Amino acid sequence: MLFSNVGHYSLIFGLIISVILILHSIKRLNDNNIILGKKIFYLLFSQFFTVVLSLIFLIYSFVISDFSNQTVYNNSHSTKPLFYKISGTWGNHEGSLLLWMFVLTLFIFIFFIKSKNQPKNYRLLTITFQQIIIIGFFLFLLLTSNPFNYLYPVPKEGLGLNPILQDPALAIHPPFLYLGYVGSSIIFSSSLAALIQNNVNKEWAVHIKKWILSTWIFLTLGIMLGSIWAYYELGWGGFWFWDPVENVSLMPWICLTALLHTIVVLEKKSILKTWILILSISTFTLSMSGTFLVRSGILNSVHTFANDPGRGVFILVFLLALVLLAIVIFFLYQDKNIKVEKKIFWMSKETVILINNWFMMYFLSVILVGTLYPLFLEVLTNNKISVGPPFYHKLILPFLVPFMFLMAIGPNLKWTKHNFNKINYQQILLLIVALIISFLIANLNGVNLLFVTVVIAFGFYLFFVTLKDFFEKKYNISQKLAHFAFSFFILSVLFNGIFSTEFSANMKIGDKIHFDEGIIKFKKIETYNNKNYKSLVGSFEIQDKKNNLINLNPEIRIYNQPSILTSEADIKTSFFYDKFLVFNILKDDNFFNVRYQIKPFMLWIWISILLLATSGLVSFIKKIK
Repeated sequence: MLFSNVGHYSLIFGLIISVILILHSIKRLNDNNIILGKKIFYLLFSQFFTVVLSLIFLIYSFVISDFSNQTVYNNSHSTKPLFYKISGTWGNHEGSLLLWMFVLTLFIFIFFIKSKNQPKNYRLLTITFQQIIIIGFFLFLLLTSNPFNYLYPVPKEGLGLNPILQDPALAIHPPFLYLGYVGSSIIFSSSLAALIQNNVNKEWAVHIKKWILSTWIFLTLGIMLGSIWAYYELGWGGFWFWDPVENVSLMPWICLTALLHTIVVLEKKSILKTWILILSISTFTLSMSGTFLVRSGILNSVHTFANDPGRGVFILVFLLALVLLAIVIFFLYQDKNIKVEKKIFWMSKETVILINNWFMMYFLSVILVGTLYPLFLEVLTNNKISVGPPFYHKLILPFLVPFMFLMAIGPNLKWTKHNFNKINYQQILLLIVALIISFLIANLNGVNLLFVTVVIAFGFYLFFVTLKDFFEKKYNISQKLAHFAFSFFILSVLFNGIFSTEFSANMKIGDKIHFDEGIIKFKKIETYNNKNYKSLVGSFEIQDKKNNLINLNPEIRIYNQPSILTSEADIKTSFFYDKFLVFNILKDDNFFNVRYQIKPFMLWIWISILLLATSGLVSFIKKIK
């Protein structure tokens, strides 16, 4: 109880400090002293310390299994391993919001330290807008989602952590994702402050690009970790399922990617200021919208945290207030402070960046419609539908062709105006080679869809161009690495979809079944008792067409707290393919549903995303030197 009280009152103190920070920042806006002094530093540090203290006490409550704390009772059990007791701190609605608060206060503290060379009023306004966001989340925590609610009488045992959350990848997935989401709030606050101060210029672009890069890196890694977890934990056998919660993390990433490219234009040419502000506001809005959808109970997904409409209403009202504030400030200051920008020549590097921004907004719109349309339809007609991969593939894949073509030619164009003095035969040759390779792959594997063949061709074209540029031109390595990684990712995804095979059957112990790829034999099941679950480990022998034998041992876990059954896939990974096997109990205890898949180039998908994040890291390190 002591820890809960200290944690609770620490949050209240943090809220009070937020109010003091806003009042002090507004007061300092009108003085002539250009030095902020140490008062704001101490206030920001004190606020950060209060949240750190709350988080430490919540973690400690989980570690000692203090079931007088309602959050611990609902999400832990004394038999849980220590690692999952700690990760269980943010594996729930209340704890995850406290982690969110930790990142919010940490980022504004870092911003204050790292922005010493920026104008005083710009820094004060950024702190003010950020504190408005922080106050909203403090109130959300204290009024609707307090992680320190007390239970009496004290239960002897907790309800346990959801078994699918008891996984190393998912333990570190939320912190990375939150670093990405919360980073967008700094971009939002900074953009509004720069707009008010007429500070949207090259110098501001250099300053804020570091935050855009770091946010993009964390969000990329967070999405990747979630994708890897879904691949092996959920047993669906893929890396992306267009699940609504996956979509709400992808949408701000797309918007942030567009912003990252556009901020480069502002750095070089001091144009597209209005568009940059719109993207900054949109990125944060999409991050907050994702928070609303995940925590309101509106979305039905394995990822969702809460099913409390009251919490959803709070976030929705808060989000609408922030968006309204941003819109009012945008229209009040945009015309007065942003001069009419120069026209952009039709063939230049900035034109290509802008057009590809439009493509990214189209991709974003498709995902937004696919995610929200079923919700609106259910509200209006009470009919439930689901929007699956075919919808996204048909609307997105064809537009990837011009998108990748512009990615290939854009970096080699000049700023302001590009003059074509001679025909680039190398580019034409690379495109012809890419088309031939794509046609051969499609023809040999019976791919009848023309646009898939064309997408593969332009994926190879981008791959060849970026690979050639990477070795020929030693400057702008991060950009070349990013475009190379993206082409590598597109090709890996396409090959994975084309060459994947699947076999599914109901089997009992001793069964031996022939299928297209070979023979599968269900040899036995062994039972093990672990600390917090009972394990049924199946033994399967698979013989391929070349008489190679592999043994796979998928697992069914029966958890004690809560009483839930999960299927754990066994995956044999090699450089070119994964062999994936999962089995499930059927109502007839003698039979199990067995699903065996060969998933080519899965490792390439993870490598390409890591390369993508690495490109951002290279650029970030270059910026801070």
